[in-house]
Amino acid sequence: MMRKALSFWLLAFTFSSLATKAQQSIRITNQWEFLKSDLGGPWEAVRPAAEGSPESVPLWQKVTLPHCFNDRDAVDPDVNYYQGPGWYRTQLDIKNPYSNGRTFLHFLGAGQKTNVYVYTQKVGSHTGGYDEWSVDITDAVENFLKSPEAKRFKGKVPVAIRCDNSRDLEMIPSSMSDFNVYGGVYRPLEIVYTPALSFKEVHLQATTDAAGNEGQLVVSASFINSLNARDATIEINLLDPRNQVVKTLKQAIHPAAAEQQVAAISLKKPIRWSPDQPQLYKVQAKITSAAGAAEWTGNTGFRHFKFEDHGPFLLNGKRLLLRGTHRHEDHAGVAAAMDDATIRQEMILMKKMGANFIRLGHYQQHPLVLQLCDSLGILVWEEIPWCRGGLGGDIYKEQARRMLTNMISQHRNHPAVILWGLGNENDWPGDFPEFDKEKIRAFMSELHQLAHHLDSTRLTTIRRCDFCKDIVDVYSPSIWAGWYRGRYTEYKQESLNEIAKVKHFFHAEWGADSHQGRYAENPEFFIQKIATGKGTDERTGDFALTGGNARASKDGDWSESYAVNLVDWHLKEQETMPTLTGSAYWVFKDFSTPLRPENPVPYVNQKGIVARDLTPKEIYYVFQSYWLTQPMAHIYGHSWPVRWGNEGEEKEIRVYSNCPEAELFVNGKSAGVKKRDSQNFPAAGLRWNVALQPGENNIRVVARNGKTTVTDETTWTYQTAKWGKPVKLVVEKERQGDTTLVKVKALDANNVLCLDAANQITWSVAGNATLIDDLGTAGGSRKVQLANGQASIRVVNNSGKSVVAAAASGLATGLTEI
Repeated sequence: MMRKALSFWLLAFTFSSLATKAQQSIRITNQWEFLKSDLGGPWEAVRPAAEGSPESVPLWQKVTLPHCFNDRDAVDPDVNYYQGPGWYRTQLDIKNPYSNGRTFLHFLGAGQKTNVYVYTQKVGSHTGGYDEWSVDITDAVENFLKSPEAKRFKGKVPVAIRCDNSRDLEMIPSSMSDFNVYGGVYRPLEIVYTPALSFKEVHLQATTDAAGNEGQLVVSASFINSLNARDATIEINLLDPRNQVVKTLKQAIHPAAAEQQVAAISLKKPIRWSPDQPQLYKVQAKITSAAGAAEWTGNTGFRHFKFEDHGPFLLNGKRLLLRGTHRHEDHAGVAAAMDDATIRQEMILMKKMGANFIRLGHYQQHPLVLQLCDSLGILVWEEIPWCRGGLGGDIYKEQARRMLTNMISQHRNHPAVILWGLGNENDWPGDFPEFDKEKIRAFMSELHQLAHHLDSTRLTTIRRCDFCKDIVDVYSPSIWAGWYRGRYTEYKQESLNEIAKVKHFFHAEWGADSHQGRYAENPEFFIQKIATGKGTDERTGDFALTGGNARASKDGDWSESYAVNLVDWHLKEQETMPTLTGSAYWVFKDFSTPLRPENPVPYVNQKGIVARDLTPKEIYYVFQSYWLTQPMAHIYGHSWPVRWGNEGEEKEIRVYSNCPEAELFVNGKSAGVKKRDSQNFPAAGLRWNVALQPGENNIRVVARNGKTTVTDETTWTYQTAKWGKPVKLVVEKERQGDTTLVKVKALDANNVLCLDAANQITWSVAGNATLIDDLGTAGGSRKVQLANGQASIRVVNNSGKSVVAAAASGLATGLTEI
């Protein structure tokens, strides 16, 4: 069943991505050079430079776009990530096929301030790292090709781009934000050719009533009209999800300078969009004039949503529990410069977890993400990057207005979007001497009104700014039960208290950091230190690893085991809260942040359901067991290689499954059948206490849902030997083609593996081999904390002999030759 559903999602996306446009759009990917510093001016990017001459420096490196300044240094444990200017240059073969047409460079996102040059002429600039924007280079290209300088470039056009992510208090997002403010052309860059009269933007507003009896579609458009054409004909076709034309409209139009309504279409009983059935209609628009014809194709969907007063959330007239997570645009090895395939992989992994909602934090994201949310069936909260720091001056506020306007204009066609976010943690001061709550309230009110003016069909929202909670339509307070404050068992009551305080409640951000591969037999050893009844909100300093009250984030072990318990409890409680609209776990994937250098993986927020390279952690399967409909079963602890205890001691074995019953087998012997009960914590009752034998143990489960059977299997080593203080590191290697997997273990004086060792180790290599590091993962960082006394890294062998070392303070260094 899941396979069929996934095929439908992918097919829907294939259709949505084949937008037929008369204008030509070409991604400019190759033949770029990059300089990670500033130039004296654009002339230095284009001047003649013989090899070895003074003009040949500084040296540029070859790159492909998209590209991020901070692809590696964002998680380099030894340096601050680069914040400053960088340059890109290339030579384009520009051939616009349209008579009197226009040529644009279209940026899907570049950070954070960008200037664009044709030869040495500045043709455009933009401030804001996340919204789309275009530069018309038509005239500059024509002038350059007529100039004497053109001969040197043999018909090609030199283009240079200066990006700058320097710290700037009068720019959003704040550098106090808990994520990197990246630099670079880190989303695709396109060259776009358009006819003289063409579509600039097309907006689709599809609405229906709760019962789906009537559907209304309003189409409005703005135009590129370089010849000021006064008369044209526009044709609109509406195709249903089966790709059948259901409405056609053709009429005369007088293209205006501003956006104008071009069609209003009524439908009886439209096929409705929902997370289970993300049915998309297609709109085809064609404008014809003396300048020729231009076409546009896009998708929309009919759905009705409502936040009931004090809950719940309704979609198409029925309650839908929003089961969500968050996304940062960040990935191992590339930072913000994710390719399309990786974005698809991430979003499909999210859907396979059972998610039906996502908050895109904390900025407008790649248009492909929104397209996938439409086709996969994931409802969206998208927001502008007014995040922390306070409120700046006129330049600051104008950028926020512009980014809100652009986000709504560029993404309002997506039926998945239901909430426009105006800010995040705006109660957090620090960027300015003044922190005036009334001024923040006034600007929040202005943004709220602007959002409703631009789009009357969605609601506004913010997270964590109590003194503004009455301004927006939907409010998310801070509830971090069991991590930054309080215990996770307080989650339900704290949430019910907050639901009663605001008209429309949603819970964005909850969870726990976990160091992938770290487990514990008793992960709640510290729990009695944690006070209860004192609230569960995050307060100033709570994210720090020192000081303040006892809390899991500071006093816990950051194990996957504790995170599993916390997530399990939250999800089982959510099933008993009929007024809950929904929640979004923070965050789907580990991501880089300059604020957390002391984490087990330095400079990485490790709350992800999956690691920064998309490898699932154990909590991924806990979510599946509550949210997924396709039968699944997963033995908790697949990446827990060694369990420990006394010989003959019974150990708890859990299975996370959505099946009604499961039978466990340990070393081929049945441990019995258990029935699933979501309120039987932990693991919904699917847990067994079994004595493991010293050494290797085979664990297998058979889960059943009617006639459907699913199985899972893993192997554990059970260690009964007790260990003392670690005294040395021992390194092992496993050659794997052109690379070698290197593992380190912390041993005591008796050579017993120290399974609670969490020392920070540093990897190094002497010789020609190179570490595969700066990935921001447990197995891809040259400084990393041990997980159960162990860690690993991969090495590119290269030629000749090399020595890899693992060192830690107070321990004998481990060495191996490769």
